[in-house]
Amino acid sequence: MSHLADRVKNPDVQKNVWVEFVGLAMENQALNVGQGFPNFPPIQHVMDGLSSIPVENHLNNQYTRGFGHAPFIQALGDFYGPLFDRKLDVHNEILVTVGAYYSLYAATQALINPGDEAIIIEPFFDCYAPMVRYAGGTPKFIPLKPAGKANDANDWKLDMDHLQSLVTDKTKVIFFNNPNNPLGKVFTHEEIQALCDFCIKNDIICLADEVYEHLAYNPQPHLRIGNYPGMYERTITMGSAGKTWSCTGWKIGWSIGPPDLIKAMQIVWQNSIYTCATPLQEACARSFRLEMERPFDGHPKDNPDSYFRTLTEVELKPKREKMAKILESVGMKPIIPNGGYFMIADASPLAKIIPEAELDDSNDPWDYKAVRWMCRQKKIAAIPNSAFYSEGHKKEYENYIRFCFAKDDATLDKFEEMMVAGFKQ
Repeated sequence: MSHLADRVKNPDVQKNVWVEFVGLAMENQALNVGQGFPNFPPIQHVMDGLSSIPVENHLNNQYTRGFGHAPFIQALGDFYGPLFDRKLDVHNEILVTVGAYYSLYAATQALINPGDEAIIIEPFFDCYAPMVRYAGGTPKFIPLKPAGKANDANDWKLDMDHLQSLVTDKTKVIFFNNPNNPLGKVFTHEEIQALCDFCIKNDIICLADEVYEHLAYNPQPHLRIGNYPGMYERTITMGSAGKTWSCTGWKIGWSIGPPDLIKAMQIVWQNSIYTCATPLQEACARSFRLEMERPFDGHPKDNPDSYFRTLTEVELKPKREKMAKILESVGMKPIIPNGGYFMIADASPLAKIIPEAELDDSNDPWDYKAVRWMCRQKKIAAIPNSAFYSEGHKKEYENYIRFCFAKDDATLDKFEEMMVAGFKQ
């Protein structure tokens, strides 16, 4: 393999939890309650828009503006401008990418030089660290620590003294995922203000992964770090059509931030992917426009008829409660999320049921082995929680397993039936 680039030979970028566990679920035809996608339809206007757009105007089947389809960036500007309390320059402060995943990649490639350091708050979406390493940087990790009973995601706290101790003259960026995946923590005003003070004091750029921004459950509001004083000029805020409109297969994302940071990302983008699918962007633009036609004061969720309110409070919240009850019924201890559609649960009680002799003999953390066993033996697909931690912290959090409750009622009913049959003592 001497002809390959060193960056792809690095073992730290070769392993990918999704490649293994999505493949394992398919191989075993397991019930997938691990991977983060809704298996129910998006809101009707999302699907209606996409089905009609290619035939309404033949140019919607051709290339569009590289940095974002004009109607779409204007819709994003009109939607997010009030949420950031500013008029956005849509041509210079917005970049549309192939999913928020590529926004993250473009940001790391645009900002991180070999030798730079990036701080990552754990648990973290697993691509952060490989992307930092791929750019030649060094990730430094700090875990959210459970306090008290810690049966609510917001009981997990960030130690600001520990965070400050990680800073060196090489520290360039911090990743801030709010709401957090997989934990479901939605950070409070006090917590965000402390993080703002930290960034400003240390001249650090914030990569704000806010793809679950519309999935914060009442009464906990989602607050944008880029909207705090002194932060917009040092924050790149990333969003996702897949998470916003429950259409993860579309792979449309965006970044919003100051012109100098967005310009750097645009350079990466124009020399790699260059543009996104035109009809998908047009459909997203129309859906945002339709939601903006509903009157609201401050945030679209303020309107009781808003899709953003009904998705969380009417559709997902009952599913969250049902998932918690299912996990509790077999002795697991769920951490109730305040945002997103994932739930992690302490699965250590299952260790009494899962035969040790049937677990694989790898050196992986216990949750990896347990999830593989569940998939093969019980036909239930989940995700090991330690996948969202660095090597140094995996063993501390290997007793947790991640589940996704954005599933239709039939799937959750089947999940309950299978869990009770397989694990109830």
